[in-house]
Amino acid sequence: MKTVKDLNGTDLLIVEARKIKGGKVQLTFAQQVANPNVRPTSIASLLNASDERFTQSAGVRYSWMSGAPADIKASLGIDVADLQNEGDKKELGILNPEIGGKGLNIQITEVDTPTEYEEANFETAAKRAGKGGDFILTSEGKYIFVRATVVAGNPKHAFIANTVRALEYAGPSDDNAEDSAIEDELRSS
Repeated sequence: MKTVKDLNGTDLLIVEARKIKGGKVQLTFAQQVANPNVRPTSIASLLNASDERFTQSAGVRYSWMSGAPADIKASLGIDVADLQNEGDKKELGILNPEIGGKGLNIQITEVDTPTEYEEANFETAAKRAGKGGDFILTSEGKYIFVRATVVAGNPKHAFIANTVRALEYAGPSDDNAEDSAIEDELRSS
């Protein structure tokens, strides 16, 4: 059985199936997806860019899709009928599945407009630099939210460029803020 450790290049893995509410089954997909906008994290990585030990590899991304057991079997040939109770799981380890002769891929779309849920839970939903790391923001200081879906055929990723870490974000020009404070003080005199 294949695992996430077996992923090479653009391989996609259906990791597991889990019974969820409404008689549906949720499939977990995993694939390495490289963000072309990733900045080197250190001077050492810049000075050693030609040494693969210093380069950032594509991170494994996950996507979850749910469906009816009969439709999963008809589309992917995966029998999940043995998952009877909500919460039941089984490992699948299916590498490079296809639908209609087309390989499946995870497609990443980054947005700065959250859903209601993401807005209310931005602490856990917004993009971070690693687990528990700094928030990664747009150059305008907006939180970034990642949509990971599974598509048949080639993915059309949409990554936000020119991002900054929350600690690096200076906001609007500090000169403007200082000028504004001086003008407010002059008006009040």
